[in-house]
Amino acid sequence: MSDKKLKITDTVESIKATTTEATVKGFEQTVAGLKDGMAQATVGIEQTQAKLKEGMEKAMKTAEELVTFGQGNIEAFTKSSQIWATGVQDLSKQVAATAQASLDETMSMFKSLGTVKSLKEAIDLQSSLARAALEKTMAESGKLTDASLKLTEQAMAPITARVNLAVEKFGKTA
Repeated sequence: MSDKKLKITDTVESIKATTTEATVKGFEQTVAGLKDGMAQATVGIEQTQAKLKEGMEKAMKTAEELVTFGQGNIEAFTKSSQIWATGVQDLSKQVAATAQASLDETMSMFKSLGTVKSLKEAIDLQSSLARAALEKTMAESGKLTDASLKLTEQAMAPITARVNLAVEKFGKTA
């Protein structure tokens, strides 16, 4: 072969080798870039899934807490209602007992009036009975008021405890 042809052949072979090498290198860089992109996308998807899972777990925990808190509220209202009903029943018994005692005293007074010998003795007896009845009514009224206030406090205690718990629990997050 002639020197010229040899040089052209060598040049063509050199260009082919360089082009093939550049093509392979470019292809390898493209593949490496795709691999890196896929790895980053996978990491991003995994992070998103982890955050989504964490968010769902928090939402479920919050929902469970709200359901539990609601159940506690129902229990508090039920307990409060039971305390109130029992207390009102006890107060009613107390009022009935007081009324019965007053009736008994009045009947006793009428019997005593039948044994009096003078009008002055009847008036004195009736006056002392009226004074005793008034004193007893005032004393019983005070007892009834105190018992009613105590009952109200006892009946409100479970509800007050739930309100305090709500402020403590949910006041921090608001």
